[in-house]
Amino acid sequence: MRDPTLTRLVIATHNAGKIAEFRDLLAPYGVTALSAGDLGLPEPDETGTSFAANARLKAEAAVRGTGLPALADDSGLCVEALDGAPGIYSARWAGPDKDFSGAMARIDAMLTERGATDAAARRAHFTAALAVVWPDGRCEAVESHVHGVIVHPPRGDRGFGYDPSFLPDGHGRTFGEMSAEEKHGLPADGGEALSHRARAFQILAARLFGAP
Repeated sequence: MRDPTLTRLVIATHNAGKIAEFRDLLAPYGVTALSAGDLGLPEPDETGTSFAANARLKAEAAVRGTGLPALADDSGLCVEALDGAPGIYSARWAGPDKDFSGAMARIDAMLTERGATDAAARRAHFTAALAVVWPDGRCEAVESHVHGVIVHPPRGDRGFGYDPSFLPDGHGRTFGEMSAEEKHGLPADGGEALSHRARAFQILAARLFGAP
């Protein structure tokens, strides 16, 4: 049964791309998504040692700052030949100026140094952990993934973060070349979405709203 308190959710991120995705995902359920940035909430230090831990601590911080239920995600790119890096440090690899072009070039350089030049050696996956926390301390958390390969040079100027360098399995275009609907749209037939964040949201929506 749907929780009647979930009419408004604080989205605990200052990332405009993520805010836009969550607003699209939540709209069919009649949930108003409020941005942590617009509410003037500070970004907490991500001190967790996993995606799930960081998602929860960000949601808890937003709840403390607003008294409203909050949804947070922690996501990142995990490159197999780099022992899972950048992983939970994906945003930090881009630095304070959010230079993801530089971060993508760094990944390519490190792969090249390790002799990982063909697709089979450049396997990677995106992980997304989502957590909803209520003012009473309840928490609902999920995690999902999408697998693919790293391409260089990056392709496309859509999406955000590492999207232009990630080619998902079974597709001929990177996330950076796909429209928002292609990347995180929820299939009308109830099938699995493409992006890691949308896949995690499908699991979360089934728990929160009884969605198929």
